[in-house]
Amino acid sequence: MNARERFLAVMHFEPADRTLKWEFGYWGGALRRWYAEGLPRRTGIPDDWEYGRSVGGEALAWAPGFDSTRDDDVHTLLGLDTGLQRVPIRNLFCPVFTEEIVEEHGDWMVRRDEDGVLRREPKDRSSLPQFVGWPVHNRDDWERLKAERLQPRPAERWVVDAAPWLEQARQRNYPLAIGGGQGFFGTPRALLGLENLLLAYYDDPQFLLDINNDLTNFFIALYDQVLPLIDVDLALIWEDMCYKAGPLISPALFRTFLLPYYQRLTAFLHDHGVKVILVDTDGNCSALLPLFIEGGVTGLYPFEVNAGMDVVAVRRAFPRLQILGGIDKLQLAAGRAAIDTELAARVPALLCTGGYIPYVDHLVPPDVSWDNFRYYRQRLNEMIEA
Repeated sequence: MNARERFLAVMHFEPADRTLKWEFGYWGGALRRWYAEGLPRRTGIPDDWEYGRSVGGEALAWAPGFDSTRDDDVHTLLGLDTGLQRVPIRNLFCPVFTEEIVEEHGDWMVRRDEDGVLRREPKDRSSLPQFVGWPVHNRDDWERLKAERLQPRPAERWVVDAAPWLEQARQRNYPLAIGGGQGFFGTPRALLGLENLLLAYYDDPQFLLDINNDLTNFFIALYDQVLPLIDVDLALIWEDMCYKAGPLISPALFRTFLLPYYQRLTAFLHDHGVKVILVDTDGNCSALLPLFIEGGVTGLYPFEVNAGMDVVAVRRAFPRLQILGGIDKLQLAAGRAAIDTELAARVPALLCTGGYIPYVDHLVPPDVSWDNFRYYRQRLNEMIEA
């Protein structure tokens, strides 16, 4: 089976030769450490790729034409499967904001990124940025943004030459996604900032309902023009709406402000043959799992262990939920015995159920040595192949 066939069989709980050998991704600093510790550098990563910036693994959807990088060296050496790709269109702003430095102060600056967010960051990009400003402050900003950057015109949104890409994608051996990077909490959060978003649920609820209604209309109008061109294997939604202790909003707020829009979008996707719909959210999302499922979501990732997510318990509670990730990244730094214990506690119980792709529960951090990561991945490959 190729990666696409394997993905579809596993996600639909159907017989497959095995599950996929995928990883979510890595900090740039982790790969730089591993090159120093013996990982052969064949492709490498760009020299200006920051220490804390993500390098995609096979499970982190990649598309040509975007400013991102994907690992090839770990992938090749450890025999991982062909990774997930997504349709290379801009799913939100088009045109994007012009990146520019708006303030300079010694060794740090404030930069506006292509999403219109102001980021305070060191000039050498040696640490993660602080987010200090947002593109939407009020309804007038939102209406202007919609008119200028949220028109569902696919011809303007392709980041590659569409015709040859479509021809190649129709012959693919990898799973292809539509969406990614947007959601009904994640996108308003990126528009308003987290604090402003949380206050708006109480201070201006109709504004947030209108934003999510507008986003739903936009996604449906855009995808309705793209999906006739190419059959896709899954849809991706991004939220990051939880932290270690639980969701950033209550289930009651989810039911009011997110659920109706999930149901509209997933119904549209199902009607267009897209049966696998995955949500990316960090933190402890246990309280929201029933609502995601009610909203038409079929699976989630990455199930962060140190936020309290136990994929074995999740599988018991939700036998048909697709589970991706869920292996504790902290145990990879603790040595071989800890790695063996972690894998034994989670992987065998889920491999026999289907609907499961095991990998680390987020980006692998730089405190994991190359020896430990290679041992972990080789042991996991053996379990998958057994």
